[in-house]
Amino acid sequence: MDDVFRKRADLERRPPRSNGRDVALFNLAAALRNRFMKGGKSGDLDEAIALLHNVLELRPSGHRDRSSSLRELALCLSDRYDSQGAVADLEEAVTLGRAALELCLPGHPNRAVSLYNLACSLRKRFHKHSRMYDLEEAIQLHRAALELRPSGHPDRSSSLHWLALCLSNRYDSQGAVADLEEAVKLGRAALQLCPPRHPDRAVSLYNLACNLRTRFQKHARTYDLEEGIQLHRAALELRPSGHRDRSSSLHWLALCLSDRYDSQGAVADLEEAVTLRRAALEVHLPGHPHRAVFLYSLACNLRTRFQKHARMNDLEEAIDLHRAALKLRPSGHCDRSSSLHGLALCLSDRYDSQGLAADLEEAISLGHAALELCPQGHPHHDLSVNRLAVYVRKGFRKRTLKHDLKKPIGMRRAALELLPPRHPDRSSLLRSLVHCLLDRYDDRGVVGDLEEAVTHGRAALALNPPRHPSRATSLHDLAQCLAKRFRHRPIAADLDEAIALEQEALQLFTPGNPCYDVSQRCLTTYLQ
Repeated sequence: MDDVFRKRADLERRPPRSNGRDVALFNLAAALRNRFMKGGKSGDLDEAIALLHNVLELRPSGHRDRSSSLRELALCLSDRYDSQGAVADLEEAVTLGRAALELCLPGHPNRAVSLYNLACSLRKRFHKHSRMYDLEEAIQLHRAALELRPSGHPDRSSSLHWLALCLSNRYDSQGAVADLEEAVKLGRAALQLCPPRHPDRAVSLYNLACNLRTRFQKHARTYDLEEGIQLHRAALELRPSGHRDRSSSLHWLALCLSDRYDSQGAVADLEEAVTLRRAALEVHLPGHPHRAVFLYSLACNLRTRFQKHARMNDLEEAIDLHRAALKLRPSGHCDRSSSLHGLALCLSDRYDSQGLAADLEEAISLGHAALELCPQGHPHHDLSVNRLAVYVRKGFRKRTLKHDLKKPIGMRRAALELLPPRHPDRSSLLRSLVHCLLDRYDDRGVVGDLEEAVTHGRAALALNPPRHPSRATSLHDLAQCLAKRFRHRPIAADLDEAIALEQEALQLFTPGNPCYDVSQRCLTTYLQ
C-alpha cells in the first residue's frame, strides 16, 4: 500500500466542510507529487495541481497555512512546465511564488525556501524569454536565501548550487569573468557539502565540471580542463544506464575530450568523444526535444575524425547527421546558424575530396544563409564571414564558380580587426586570409598580396604551437608563401625556410590524408 493510497483513504474520511479536509487534500497532493517525481506519470501531477487549487480555496487570505499551499502549488506548476513546456504554468508559478514570499516576511521560518523557490522559477523564465531582469532578480533572491542558510544548514548546498548556475548564466550572457570565478568558487563549496553517497553529489560534480570547462575556454589553462574531465567522469559513474541525466554527462564529457584533442592532439580523446556521442544519441530517439543537439555534436566529432584519418565514411555520416539536425532546427531556431555552418563545412570537405561542384554551390548557399542569421555584432559574425570566404575562395581557385575575391578579403580583414590577439578563431581567420591573398596574387601578380600573405602566415603559425592540431596546415601555408616569394625574388633564405617548414609539416600530416600528398608534392618541388 503506497503513500498515495493511504492519503486518499484519509481524504475519503474527511468529506467537504469537515475539519481537516484542507490538510488531507494537501497531504494527498504532496504524495502525488512525490510519486510523479519517481515515476514521471503526468496524471499524478495534474491531480496534485487540481487538489492544491482546492486547498487554496479552503485557505483564504490570512490563513496560517496559505503560504505553504501557494509554495507547493507553485512547485507543482513548475514541475509541469519542465515536463510539458506550457508557459502559462511557469507564469502562474512565478505569481504564486511572489505571493508566498509576501507572506513570509523577514524572520519567518519559511522565508529562505520561498526566496529559493521563486528564484528558481525566475531562472527558468529567463531561459525561456532571455529577459535579463529575471536573471538579475533570481541572483538577488538566491543571495538572500544563502544568507539565511549558514554553514551547517541542510539546504545550504542547494543555494550554493543554484546561485552558481545563475552566475554562470549571467557570464554566458554578459561575459563578466567575476561571475564565472564566483560560480566556480560556489560550485566547489557545494561539492564539499555533498560527500560520496550524497544524493546531490553527481549534479555538484557535473556543474563544477561545466564551469571549469567554460573557464578553460576563457583562459586556456589546461589544469581547468583536466579537472573538468575528472569531475565529469566521476559524475558519469554516478549516473548509470537508465539515469535521466546520463546523456548530459556523456555529452559534456565528450565536449571536454574534444577540447583536449583540439589542444593536445591525442587521438584517443577523439575516439572516446565519438563513442560517448553515439551513446548519448541512442538515448535521444526521434521525437526527443534535444535530439538535434546530439545529432549535431556527433556530426562535428565525425568531421574532426575525417580530418585526421581521411575516411570518407566519417564525412558521409557527418553530412547525414547535420542534415537531420538542420531539419529539427527550422527558421527561427536559435541554433539554426550552427547547423548551417556545420553542414556547409562538411560539404566543402567533400568537395575537396571528390570535386563535385554541387557540394561547393550548396556550401556557399548555406554559408550565405548562416551569415544572414549572424549580422554585425553577433558573436558568430566573424566566424561566419571567415567560413563563407573559404567557400568563395575555393570557387575562385577552381574556376567552377564566378566569384571575386575582393569581398572575401575585405570581410576577413575587417573581421581580424574585431578579434582580440588570442581569440581561438584568429589563427583560422589568418590562414584563410592567406589563402585568398595567394589566390589573388596567382591571378593578378600583385606583390603586395604576397607580402601580406607572408606576414599573416607567420602570425597564424605563431598561434599554432607544437602539438596544436592546425600547426601542420600553418607550416604548409607559410612554406607556400615563402616559396612563391622565392620565385618572384630569388632569395635563398626564403627557399631554405620553405623547405624546413614543409618538412616539419610532412611529419605532422597523416599518410593517406590528402594534405599529406599535397605537402609531399610541394616539398619535392622545393627541393628540385
